[in-house]
Amino acid sequence: MTTSGDTADVVILGAGPAGLLLGNLLQRGGVDCVVLERGSREHIQTRARAGFLAAHTVRILRRHGLADGLDRHGHDHSTCEFRSDDGRFRLDYSRLGRGERHTVYPQQALVTDLLAHYLDAGGRVRFTTEALEVRDTDTDRPTVTVRTPDGRPAHWRARYVAGCDGRHGAARRSLPADAVRRHHLDHGVSWLGLLAEAPPSLDAVGYGVHGRGFAGHMARTSTVTRYYLQCPRDTRADDWPDDRIWAELALRLRTDAYGPLHQGRISHRGVVHLESDVVEPLRHGTLFLAGDAASLISPSAAKGANLAVLEAELLAEALLDDLAHGDPAGLDTYSARCLDHIWRAQEFSHWMIGLLHGSPGTDGEARFRDSLRRSRISALRDSRAQQDWFAEHYVGVGAVRAA
Repeated sequence: MTTSGDTADVVILGAGPAGLLLGNLLQRGGVDCVVLERGSREHIQTRARAGFLAAHTVRILRRHGLADGLDRHGHDHSTCEFRSDDGRFRLDYSRLGRGERHTVYPQQALVTDLLAHYLDAGGRVRFTTEALEVRDTDTDRPTVTVRTPDGRPAHWRARYVAGCDGRHGAARRSLPADAVRRHHLDHGVSWLGLLAEAPPSLDAVGYGVHGRGFAGHMARTSTVTRYYLQCPRDTRADDWPDDRIWAELALRLRTDAYGPLHQGRISHRGVVHLESDVVEPLRHGTLFLAGDAASLISPSAAKGANLAVLEAELLAEALLDDLAHGDPAGLDTYSARCLDHIWRAQEFSHWMIGLLHGSPGTDGEARFRDSLRRSRISALRDSRAQQDWFAEHYVGVGAVRAA
């Protein structure tokens, strides 16, 4: 297999969970690969992202000996609490559905772990190297054009390219317009995402459903809590001072009835527009998509990183079968298998958005949608069948279908 400086059997774009898990599995399988990452090492190890790992994700990491960090520092989580005009109720979803739970472990910590494993095994990473274009994907020698750290153009040649570089990365940009179908939905909802230097105020994920908008509480560590506040679409991250944030969180999470929040400095804030986006198929010749490059999903259901890990394992197995054993069957079915999981996750995410968010205005349509939301919450509170359905999809990462 090739090992020279500007070639690799597999060039991986992006050092997120998908790219780094893929690199680890290929490296262990004897496949020469390189990860090209446009950010610095410090950046990818400190950028705040999701923190809820599904049971299947944890099984994948343990199966490949990559779960040492989360086993030491992660903690199990199995309860969510809903607060609305009709009161509050809690669901211990580990006692419902398939009886599974989440592991809370910040994504930046997972990325740090995966990167350390990959480098310790001799893996190659090129930081501050921006992929600009993927060419010749209809041949058996695709080429990735990059900008090196000193600003010069360079080229990497490969047998295969794995695009794990996000929705706006070079992999997606390089897909011929007539070769793929792009599905996009703007849910018309925006969140102000916050990290507070404060311990969690609930022993559960908290969902506040309020006439002024949604509020969310998600533990990250014993000293850091993630909060979300629904906000107008034109909101800028610095529009809301800390005092306003804490006052609005208290109102929407109804602290007057259920107890105060632990407050602390807001260390990070950013506006998130809830959108869903899927590309079909996830393969174009010798270029494959995984993670956010394959699909963008709203954060309402904590599926993004979990889909990325699942897809990376499927792609690694398929590439190893082809490169080591000359069997392309896994590559031929990769897209269809992943899309089964992606669309099931998208459907649940869409359901959660309807559960948590009201409609602006007071016209008949808005009142109708709010009544639907209230009915949905009522069914989740009172129906065991609805609770089992919720639990299975809340912790799961999609449908499973034989290839």
